[in-house]
This record gives sequence, C-alpha cells and structure tokens, in this order.
Amino acid sequence: MTTALSTSTLTGDTVENREGDELGRVEEIMIDLNSGRVAYMVLAAGGFLGVGDKFFAIPWDMVEVDTDQEKVILDLDKETFENAPGFDKDNWPEAGDNEWLKEVFVYYGRTPYWAE
Repeated sequence: MTTALSTSTLTGDTVENREGDELGRVEEIMIDLNSGRVAYMVLAAGGFLGVGDKFFAIPWDMVEVDTDQEKVILDLDKETFENAPGFDKDNWPEAGDNEWLKEVFVYYGRTPYWAE
C-alpha cells in the first residue's frame, strides 16, 4: 500500500533527533523537478518566532515522519547538526546547484540521490 502526505501537512512540524532533542521545524520540502523525487527537507532552527532562523538542507533519506506525534525524526546527533552547513532565509542556494547539494549529502554521510 502506498502512503501519501501533502508537504504542507509537514510544514511547521517539530523536528527531533532520536534522543528527543528538538532541532527545529520543517520549513520546506524541496522536490527535484527532473526526477519527481523529494530532494531534501529544509529545517529551520535557532531563531525565535521565525526571526534569526538558520536553515539546513537535510537529505530526505534521513527523515522519518511520525504521523501519530506530528513530528519529524532525524537519525542525527546534536553535535553533527550544530556543525552542519546552513544558510539564512535571505540567501537560499541556487535550486540547480548540485555541487552545493552534493557537499550537504557528503557532510551527512549520504550518497546524493541522483548518483545512486
């Protein structure tokens, strides 16, 4: 059975790691228009009421959706997350910048989905 969920359902949901540390919230879910696959989730963290947030691209294969608790779980320790490459809301990476996205995937120890 296929399960589908609207991306807007996840927007704003809390993001935690497996230890229960709150990392932030789902800001966006980015779709690769060439493949139709979910490319990555944009996690917003560190700000207050959306002001001063730093954004992080999280490879989609790291994301687990807990529909009962309405939160997103990442298999990611807090230290790795705190040192992750990020960007601010006024300077998003170029949508087609695979070199930047490859660096993000490598940081998290993941193979870019387009190289599988």
